[in-house]
Amino acid sequence: QVQLVESGGGLVQAGGSLRLSCAASGRTFSQYAMGWFRQAPGKEREFVAAISRSGRSTSYADSVKGRFTISRDNAKNTVYLQMISLKPEDTAVYYCAGYRRLGIVLSTDGHFYDYWGQGTQVTVSS
Repeated sequence: QVQLVESGGGLVQAGGSLRLSCAASGRTFSQYAMGWFRQAPGKEREFVAAISRSGRSTSYADSVKGRFTISRDNAKNTVYLQMISLKPEDTAVYYCAGYRRLGIVLSTDGHFYDYWGQGTQVTVSS
């Protein structure tokens, strides 16, 4: 198994920026495709961004495309989510997740993800 720990959340004004980090345990991080999901109060979890094991392929939800960037550093066992031009509707708990189904480059479906962090709160004020 792998353990994931998110950090970097906080309170920011609309138009501001934050960078989230997700640190993974173990020595096999490069075998995991990674993703970010978020859940706002009273709403279901939704996909935000995903990245392949190599970092060469990425995918984004339409709501964040052009504003968020997912990246990874396999040498540091860390995946990042750079968020700019934040909006109040971005307010949510952000979760990092991973899976190691080797035949699937990346996935926007949370069902594929086997390991989840405990989340970090992002609050964007208007």
